[in-house]
Amino acid sequence: MAVTKINDVVVPDVFVPYVIERTAAKSRLIQSGIVVPNPTFDELARSGGTLVNVPFWQDLTGNDEVLSDGASLDPGAITSGQDIAVLHARGRAWGVNDLAKALSGDDPMAAIANLVAEYWNRREQALLMSTLKGIFATALAATHVHDVAKEKISEQTEATVMGGGVVLDAAAKLGDEAEGLTAMIMHSGPYTRLQKLNLIEYVNLDSNGNRIESASSAVARVPYFLGRQVIVDDTCPKEDGSTDGYKYTTYLFGPGAIARGEGNAPVPVETDRNSLAGNDYLIHRRHFILHPRGVKFVSDSVGGSFPTNAECEIGSNWSRVYETKNVKIVKLVTN
Repeated sequence: MAVTKINDVVVPDVFVPYVIERTAAKSRLIQSGIVVPNPTFDELARSGGTLVNVPFWQDLTGNDEVLSDGASLDPGAITSGQDIAVLHARGRAWGVNDLAKALSGDDPMAAIANLVAEYWNRREQALLMSTLKGIFATALAATHVHDVAKEKISEQTEATVMGGGVVLDAAAKLGDEAEGLTAMIMHSGPYTRLQKLNLIEYVNLDSNGNRIESASSAVARVPYFLGRQVIVDDTCPKEDGSTDGYKYTTYLFGPGAIARGEGNAPVPVETDRNSLAGNDYLIHRRHFILHPRGVKFVSDSVGGSFPTNAECEIGSNWSRVYETKNVKIVKLVTN
């Protein structure tokens, strides 16, 4: 009887772009507009080196001048700044004895790609959480954090728990740019509270992410709060209070707050087989950028060639380079 093996199914030139496409299609971060695949960052991720320079123009400054027929205008200058993104190099290998049987159905390639795509979505989300912890440890701590949480249940009030008021106050950290925060990631704890208060609106979206009225033709039913798309993720920080209760961290984002670029690993995918053991192996490697726009990576504490998640959580590895209002990420801490 013929047996389908992984190396009969996985064609690298087909597998790699298909997995990238499926990862993007399944990513809640990408679908919400928080993370935006960026062709420029794709090129940067393929340009070599571990740190990638991303120059930008500073905004124009200075007062306008009153025209007269006897005086010349005093020319101002435009200045540039330097954002720096870090390249992440990650890989994972899977070995299963009887994987071929499970993947020999209607579309083995799709089955493998779907499993790998879901895996990388989870890992990208974990990396994002580590990155957020790092940038808010120091670089954004004084400007982009709204913390109203109390240490004890007895101290908690409506002003310290998740609700419309605290979200608006958090968004106000960006002043007149507050409406530009269009999506949120929160733990299921505060999300459940919003559900109990009937404050969550569910919106039907088509395959292009546009709102539609018909639930029957919707591709997704997406929760919104105060006009902002909500992603529920229990990897959002949940900390114990000093004696009882919990403190939850919610993040608010503007569109494209996180730039994503896909690079080229030298050998992105390969297969192997241990014939004596009857084991098939699938090895997948990725080079990519997942960068908070306007907060540069300074590589202060990195032991290897590429940072680990734990190293991305170190505050000294990050420094804000954009104007405050132009960094479209805010941290909210509630009970």
